Amino acid sequence: VSNLYYTPQQGQLAAWLCENSCADKAFFCNSGAESNEAAIKLARRHASNRGITDPVIITAEQSFHGRTLATVTATAQPKYHKGFTYGGEMVRGFQYTPYNNLEALKKLVDEINITPEEDAKVGRKRGVAAILLEPLQGEGGIIPGTREFFELARKLCDENGALLMCDEVQVGMGRSGSLWGHEQLGVEPDVFTSAKALGGGVPIGAMMARGEAAEVFGPGDHASTYGGNPLACAAGLAVAEYLSEHDILANVQARGEQLAEKLADIASRYPSVLGEVRGWGLLRGVQIKEDAGCTAAELVGDAMEEGLLLVAAGPSVVRFVPPLVVKESEVAEALARFERAIFKAWYMAM
Repeated sequence: VSNLYYTPQQGQLAAWLCENSCADKAFFCNSGAESNEAAIKLARRHASNRGITDPVIITAEQSFHGRTLATVTATAQPKYHKGFTYGGEMVRGFQYTPYNNLEALKKLVDEINITPEEDAKVGRKRGVAAILLEPLQGEGGIIPGTREFFELARKLCDENGALLMCDEVQVGMGRSGSLWGHEQLGVEPDVFTSAKALGGGVPIGAMMARGEAAEVFGPGDHASTYGGNPLACAAGLAVAEYLSEHDILANVQARGEQLAEKLADIASRYPSVLGEVRGWGLLRGVQIKEDAGCTAAELVGDAMEEGLLLVAAGPSVVRFVPPLVVKESEVAEALARFERAIFKAWYMAM
């Protein structure tokens, strides 16, 4: 059904998202990368409206925002840029800062807001368009943001007329133990994005915006042929209904605590292999020590032999992302299988 016409499912899902967040409006697309592309375009248009000709979006080192050309540029990991540059450059207009580093972020904002003299002479103006951050870095190693870092990002955006944007594609829709990851940090973004869990397996993405940011796009400024189609939005509504009626957030919190406590117990028994356990809710990671004798990917393979599906988050973190409806007995069984895999890795390294 063309987006020229109203479809009930799209309106109902948009209403649920806005009623259960700080957002005023929602734009639908088909994936996390598409939702982040929409946010990037919105930030540039918002900056243009303020007279900025050279808008810069700040993202964090070790972030991950997608695989389209703009979102992979926003992804501040050089390994994902290899082979996709033009003259050694990715898409212009992105600069990177260390995650959770307050001083580095303040310094970078100050630098960006100074337009080079030769550019100013020809009428150009550089400035911060947005700060785009994951509330918890997933691919970067399961690193939660700090409240101080996000409060500073919010303050800097307010002072400079920029947008604070949160990529909630991995941590949103309840995985953190709250509906949205930024709720863990006590800040309200101007824009945030969602996908993955939003459709319960059916492809869908969404960009939500509030206040002034929600008024930036006009008709024709951005679109998606299949975005907000009845099937995807019906799936999103089914997910929303189940989350609301079955107190899924309480299960995420309880099972997340169980997972974190038991992973810490296992780490204490194998201190030569496992290090810090970190994360929120049902997005947890355990660090693999440098001298463990195995990498995270190898340990994931060992766990698979035990019938347990895990995924690496970088070279030295094993990531646990169980279903939000996982049961206490299932978490216990998963951890028993993980410990068997750890024992094998420990024994082989002896």
